[in-house]
Amino acid sequence: MPPPRASTLLLRNVPLFESLSEQQRDLLMQRLRRRSHARGETIVEAGDPSQCLYIIISGRAQVVITDGKGRKVILALLRPGDYFGEMSLLDECPRSASVIAREACEILILDKHDLVECLRASPQLALTVARGLAKRLRAADRRIGSLALLDVYGRVAQVLLQEAEDVDGIRVVRGGLSKQDIARMIGASRERVSRIMKDLQTRGYIESRGSSIYLTDRVGKLE
Repeated sequence: MPPPRASTLLLRNVPLFESLSEQQRDLLMQRLRRRSHARGETIVEAGDPSQCLYIIISGRAQVVITDGKGRKVILALLRPGDYFGEMSLLDECPRSASVIAREACEILILDKHDLVECLRASPQLALTVARGLAKRLRAADRRIGSLALLDVYGRVAQVLLQEAEDVDGIRVVRGGLSKQDIARMIGASRERVSRIMKDLQTRGYIESRGSSIYLTDRVGKLE
């Protein structure tokens, strides 16, 4: 466990806790548990009861559901600062999806009782959680809309645009997002996604550099 001061500074970089005072962060840090997960490990399992909120502080994870035939659908990719588990805590239903580490992850865990106490102590924190839920609902709406209204080409382009991060003014999709990952996110075959990615690269919309995908200036025409 890092020293108290380092822990408090760590919380300051978690968007969920930005509204808390330094004193509130100090108190919260005493209630948080820290856990590590290796790449490929299941952090939470769909169907399990929910008693904790999880915050990713390093590494990346993916939210997945599996159908009766064992096929996986990726609902979301999670980065440092993202959190999950709050929906099940609020409605007290079992977890609706599994979360799996895409790479080695460090996470902070806050028990339900402590989260409720934090929400009572900080109305701003409660508002932040509510905004987070609204953001996820909007993302779900966009996903449903894209499946209904966009062809596979458009869905691939949308995933790249949504997952890109700004790196020195350039939009980059990092974290080893594979063609199979994209296929699982949009409900298409890997072969179809591979052909579309090749076409996007040939037409100058993207560039592949190692495990990263760089979006060129031309990609604005896809939006």
